[in-house]
Amino acid sequence: MILDRYILRTIIGAVLLVLMVLLALGALFTFIQQQDDIGIGSYQATDAMLYTLLGMPQQFFEMLPIAALIGSLLGLGSLARGSELTVMRASGVSVARVALSASIAGLALTLLAVGVGEYLAPPMQKMARQVKAFSKFQNVSFAGSGAWVRDGDLLLNAEQQSGAGEFGGMLVFELTRDHRLAALGRAARARATAGDAWQLEDYAESRFSGNYVNGRHAATRELASSIGGSFLGLAISEPKDIELRSLWRIVSGLGGGGVDVRPYEFAFWSRVARTVAIVFAVLLAVPFVFGPLRASGTGARTMVGLLIGILFFLAQRMLESGAIVFDAPPMLLAWVPTLSLALVSLVLIARTR
Repeated sequence: MILDRYILRTIIGAVLLVLMVLLALGALFTFIQQQDDIGIGSYQATDAMLYTLLGMPQQFFEMLPIAALIGSLLGLGSLARGSELTVMRASGVSVARVALSASIAGLALTLLAVGVGEYLAPPMQKMARQVKAFSKFQNVSFAGSGAWVRDGDLLLNAEQQSGAGEFGGMLVFELTRDHRLAALGRAARARATAGDAWQLEDYAESRFSGNYVNGRHAATRELASSIGGSFLGLAISEPKDIELRSLWRIVSGLGGGGVDVRPYEFAFWSRVARTVAIVFAVLLAVPFVFGPLRASGTGARTMVGLLIGILFFLAQRMLESGAIVFDAPPMLLAWVPTLSLALVSLVLIARTR
């Protein structure tokens, strides 16, 4: 229908314009943050710029719900300011019909988010981390699962990162002076502590001595190393940067093995909920432009969109901490911001005349 296409074109055009502004600001802030690392190893300004550009698809995915709300407010607001919405209402088009047209734009943006978030952002974010790690350090390698790094007589293999300075597991190879294998250890979980030491949990080790192999198991082991979690974190993706299909494989594969999968479970449902929230972010603009923001300017609409978007972002971050620290159901907490946004949007649309 002509009305659907017109509203779709108006909303998506405004959302993409807002996204361009947000991405430019995000890229600027990311590049400024890289200044402290420039000069370490071979990491130069061009590497920092490449790191920033490779990280933009991930920023695109994370900023899209906020941009959808602000862009919808601006797009529909321009129609209201030009009396086009008034003409639509006078022609018998209901608020619900306008909301349906807006939801089509929301679905189109959701499909865009799925494409970028699942197929473009994860590999480019991983490439950005590896570019930075290769430039800053010379003794890192990526082969198989996780990151391999040489630290003196130690050879460490850190598996998937599950949090700040926390990893799903670690292999520890201890070498002799003549490069023979002295011991092989496996930790179910590894946590970086102060002074670049590691606390290895559920640690099992096999130590080689002549023709004998001595095995031992310990609940924890403190491992002194000059390689800390901040370094290995450059090379390994955090749960929030992993695509849905990989998160699902991690959750289903490790859930029955005694491994804490709550960070991955929350990241999975949060990613789904954040994508669905785009539709309701667009819908929330409808009652605002028909109600309190009908005669408001661009600045007022932008400010309202920013405030709601920031509240949505902060709620997600607070609930992420609650899911991990307070042992709350990750699925429930991940959906709370989106369900709240959906409830507010639908109630306000129903009350708009």
